[in-house]
Amino acid sequence: QVQLVESGGGLVQAGGSLRLSCAASLRTGNLGRMAWFRQIPGKEREFVGVVVWNDGRIFYTNSVKGRFTISRDAVKNTVYLQMNRLTPEDTAVYYCAASQEYVGSYGYWGQGTQVTVSS
Repeated sequence: QVQLVESGGGLVQAGGSLRLSCAASLRTGNLGRMAWFRQIPGKEREFVGVVVWNDGRIFYTNSVKGRFTISRDAVKNTVYLQMNRLTPEDTAVYYCAASQEYVGSYGYWGQGTQVTVSS
């Protein structure tokens, strides 16, 4: 079982930056993947990026490549999402997700944090 606690988020002007954090607490086992998703009201949740925990490989959706950076602290079981050059289109609730597997769906979700980018 994995518990996720997110922090960060808030209001920023277009072109600005924000950093989100997500700390995982595990009862048993190890992490397989930690990911970031975002959701705009009325739309489906969108994948942002993922880090494969055992080797650190990171993948991003195209719309954030070059602007967002995922990093991790493997000792603290924490993943970060550094968001630069934010635009109003990045406004959403951001969720971190975790899986103890390397494939398949994510079974654990953070509480979500609001990111609002003003124009």
